[in-house]
Amino acid sequence: MLLDVPTLFIVSIFVTTILGLFLLFAWVQDRSIRALAWWGVAYLIGGLAVALFSVHDLYSDSILVAIANALLFVACGVIWSGARLFHGREVLPLSMFSGANVWLFALLIPGIAESASARIIIGSATISTYTLLTAYELWCGRRERLVSRWPAMVVLILHGIVFLTPIPIIIWLPPDHHLSAFSTSWFAIFALETLLYAIATAFIILAMAKEHTELIHKTAATIDPLTSIFNRRALMDAGRRILRRQMWDKQPAAVLMFDLDFFKKINDRFGHAIGDRALRTFAETASANLRATDIIGRLGGEEFAAVLPATSLMAAAIAAERVRTAFEKAALEIEGYPVAGTVSIGAAAASDLNTDIDALLAQADKALYAAKRGGRNRVVLSGSTDEQMASLADNKEKSAAADDGLFSHPSLAPTDLALAISLARAQIKPAT
Repeated sequence: MLLDVPTLFIVSIFVTTILGLFLLFAWVQDRSIRALAWWGVAYLIGGLAVALFSVHDLYSDSILVAIANALLFVACGVIWSGARLFHGREVLPLSMFSGANVWLFALLIPGIAESASARIIIGSATISTYTLLTAYELWCGRRERLVSRWPAMVVLILHGIVFLTPIPIIIWLPPDHHLSAFSTSWFAIFALETLLYAIATAFIILAMAKEHTELIHKTAATIDPLTSIFNRRALMDAGRRILRRQMWDKQPAAVLMFDLDFFKKINDRFGHAIGDRALRTFAETASANLRATDIIGRLGGEEFAAVLPATSLMAAAIAAERVRTAFEKAALEIEGYPVAGTVSIGAAAASDLNTDIDALLAQADKALYAAKRGGRNRVVLSGSTDEQMASLADNKEKSAAADDGLFSHPSLAPTDLALAISLARAQIKPAT
């Protein structure tokens, strides 16, 4: 069955226009994703190009064909630029229009302008290049875990390969067979494939945009905005999952508690901007000196915590010391100010199946308290002699404070008591 090319043109015009308007409407609903606007405009430009192709069939105007192809290449460039914009990369205007510019310049060369085979090679290479570049942009942004990214890449790569097929055919076939190889039926097949590609890509784009928005909202609910690491809630949830998995595998897990030393003095002396920078410096330093499988988060203020799966107490102590020394070096000077920041760290580990994240954090917090009492800028392990000595000293201080409170209730000295009695008697009026 032969496909009717004029009918395909009409369907393509309406479909691409509707899809372009649909993408623009989606952008109006969520203007944070500017790539939707670019993709919507690309579809409208593509629809205009198809419309010019259909007019060419009516009037046989070669100039319209040249303009239609140039617009088609511009649409491909805009789609590629939208993919770059979607992943936060800058748009390259020169590269975006280079396909159309090369096409128009090539038409000025007599040998190429008169050769249908040369025009087919240039057009196929241009469309395929932009399509594969778009797939490459999606691949480069794979750190953002979008499930819809992978079908989008598959569709783009297949479309790029399809448009590469005319090039080897033209190279291998004799010159007198070139036009017959790309007869009306073959052209209709390419047009149908392009139409299906446009429809599939539009729906995948919308799925990617929706998934991207949901990921942003999820990230905002779990990431501390200042330090870009987990907040308390996310850290606790991740810690519970890690402990359950480690206990199931019968492996130890460790927790580190961090407290930046004399952080209030840093704020008072250098200002809150430098204090915030010190917090970010610690988050960056700790993340860089812990494993990729370790989870670090900000509990609040200048307090941080990290959950280390498959880690013994001694291994946690080594990791904690690595973070401490790295931060001491990194915070020696921050933005030109002699901050000389340090951190106190408490470490605890669990191998008991009944240990939960709250209990483990409480143990690490006791060790952290001992580190602060012991002079700060040090690592103390849960259950160590340092922690026991700090706990003993704390109990003695509490006992002494209680004894002082028992015998130091406020009372009047004897002379003050006599004076008070005399004043009271003087104020008593005799009965009349």
